[in-house]
Amino acid sequence: MTRLRMIVGEAWRSITASMSTTVAATMTVLVAMLVLGTTIGLGTWVLSYSDHIKRQLVVNVYFNTNPPETPAQINAVSRKFDPRVNELVKKITFVSKAEALREQRKRFPKLTHDLPFNPYPDSFRIQPKKGEFINQIRDQLRPLPPGVHDVKDGGDTSKRVLKVGGILSVVFLIGVVMLLVASTLLIANTIRLSIFSRRREIEVMKLVGATNWFVRGPFMIEGLLCSLAGSIAAVVLLVVGKSVILPSIGIHHSKDAHAIAFELNALILIGIGLALGVSGTGLTLRRFLQV
Repeated sequence: MTRLRMIVGEAWRSITASMSTTVAATMTVLVAMLVLGTTIGLGTWVLSYSDHIKRQLVVNVYFNTNPPETPAQINAVSRKFDPRVNELVKKITFVSKAEALREQRKRFPKLTHDLPFNPYPDSFRIQPKKGEFINQIRDQLRPLPPGVHDVKDGGDTSKRVLKVGGILSVVFLIGVVMLLVASTLLIANTIRLSIFSRRREIEVMKLVGATNWFVRGPFMIEGLLCSLAGSIAAVVLLVVGKSVILPSIGIHHSKDAHAIAFELNALILIGIGLALGVSGTGLTLRRFLQV
């Protein structure tokens, strides 16, 4: 306990004695964690919205109107794409001619007001478990089953949605990795400058017999405290941004699109900040301990 108190006291003395380097290290962590937290929050919101759009992709199976389909033909398609049987399907819904007409009258009242007869066929609306399954479901309907007139899967629109969703996932992953690398290098360089200004002190401590861990202790605690302060400050700024800025630009939490839980994002940032601060200090000190 005596040694621990001495190490902590030395770390605090170092922090107060070299306030400029302490502030520089803290601000570096603050900026790095703020940018990383913003990227994680906005990136996960965009990915969630992309998944929401994918969930709206459906395969529409239209039956013949002349001659009309038979109940056996309807049941055959229903059994084939029953979610309990088909692992690609999340939900299958039968839409009758009358229901299809009611839906179109709600969407296009002027166009469907004076129709002399109901032109819409009976159909099935098949929702895949994942948007990427839509092509596989479409392939299972080739050739067209008896009684089926046509199958629509969104065509080029669904392909664009899936393509954009895939690009967003890759861009988000690359962005987070690049930010982690940049944050690591930035924090490590700031810590290196702080340690370099006190290299004579480290050499003296080594020459009088101090062990490597005794020398590392105050610096690592200093790095830990600076990283903790910077990470917490970044979380506070993110709270302000979440409460003030995001609503003003129309980004909000909903059941359809939502970012990663803010509490989890804050824990991730604090954890990464502490890890980068401690590891950066330990790795940088290795060079100066070789006396």
